[in-house]
Amino acid sequence: MRNQKIAIVTINQPSLDSAIKLNSFLKDYKVDIFTSKKTPKKPQNIKTFDKLDDILKPAWQTYDIIICILAIGAVIRKIAPLLISKEQDPAIIVIDISLTKIVPLLSGHLGGANDFTQTLTQLLPNSIDFISTATDQTNTIAFDILAKQNNWQIENIQALANISNRLLNKQKVKVYTFKSIFTTLTNQELLEFTTKLDDDQNSVLITPFDIKSQNLILKPYIYLGIGCNKNTPLQDIEEAVKLFLEQNNISFKQIKNIASFEAKKDEVGLLDFANKYDFDIKFYDKTNINSLEYDFSHSASTKFFELKGVAEPSAILLSHYKELIVKKHSYFKSITIAASI
Repeated sequence: MRNQKIAIVTINQPSLDSAIKLNSFLKDYKVDIFTSKKTPKKPQNIKTFDKLDDILKPAWQTYDIIICILAIGAVIRKIAPLLISKEQDPAIIVIDISLTKIVPLLSGHLGGANDFTQTLTQLLPNSIDFISTATDQTNTIAFDILAKQNNWQIENIQALANISNRLLNKQKVKVYTFKSIFTTLTNQELLEFTTKLDDDQNSVLITPFDIKSQNLILKPYIYLGIGCNKNTPLQDIEEAVKLFLEQNNISFKQIKNIASFEAKKDEVGLLDFANKYDFDIKFYDKTNINSLEYDFSHSASTKFFELKGVAEPSAILLSHYKELIVKKHSYFKSITIAASI
């Protein structure tokens, strides 16, 4: 991603010269170069430090990627006290002075060190990477990468190592999820699709529902379809959505977006709800809705608009995987809500 903030850390003249050369290949990125105050020839735009510790600690909180043109052993010793977690540590990459050997040292997956290392090998002539992550070397599905690619929340990340090791050892891993999600997973040979919740530590749960489990959990977004009577106020819609989420054990933050029938595009309460929570509400027409081949719940919209429904079809049309996961619920005799993934 071009908006990543990058720090290049050097400690002497040869490594600074290499950093300046490297920066010429990173014109599309936000880059700061750091070197020791003792380095003799420093351009004015180079930031300086007395000791490595002075820069690495604040850089840990400020930059997405820290590239070190330093000895690997020195980097390891200096970053060891700064380590927090897989989810929070920045990507740490070590490059030699010749800019030909690149090692993603830390946060290869969630931090993006592996991906950026591959970007660097494409930019730098005659360079090679040394990616040591076993799942990358064996083309094994990495569930943390899957979550990152889809911007899914990860829970119980401490369970990831067991799952990855099972797959690397050619052992089965159960995946509790929806069929529409499972069919998109790569390298399925060792994955077993299941709809039975089993807390056996050898399963991965890919679900938006709040579930108490020690297993690795990936939480995809949901999409809400909302139908309402004319002039339904914001407060009623807001309360109905909260009840719907509570009844189905879903967190509000799992909502990606909302949708409805085009006849509702001027409903002030619905528009106010979308605006309040920053949803880019979508409206679908009769042709869109009636083109769906699903077994929808009975809907009053069939009588009034000759529609197959509002909440359920709108949710499906908006969603990523086109699977209805919660059929419509009715509230206050004026609001219907359904959820898809």
